[in-house]
Amino acid sequence: ALAEALRGNTTLIELNLSNNEIGDDGAKAIAEALRDNTTLTTLYLGGNDIGDGGAKAIAEALRVNTTLTTLNLWSNKIGNKGAKAIAEALRGNTTLIELNLSNNEIGDDG
Repeated sequence: ALAEALRGNTTLIELNLSNNEIGDDGAKAIAEALRDNTTLTTLYLGGNDIGDGGAKAIAEALRVNTTLTTLNLWSNKIGNKGAKAIAEALRGNTTLIELNLSNNEIGDDG
């Protein structure tokens, strides 16, 4: 329901969903909405048990989203695969200026 509302939103610029345990499924739903959303600039998803699957979905959204400037993914379960997907997406993203991936499960390969 929230992801659907976000998809059609034209006024909300900041959304804080920290510590809600949305997991990969919730992250995927939010990522889908980010593909269409043109107003959100700040998104906090810290402490949500998001793993590589959710991170990969967010990465795909970052490839096409042109408004998000701040993304906070601290304290999740993102590993090397998710980090690599996000890094790859950032190559083509020209709007994101702040990304927090602290306290995840990213190793040397990520």
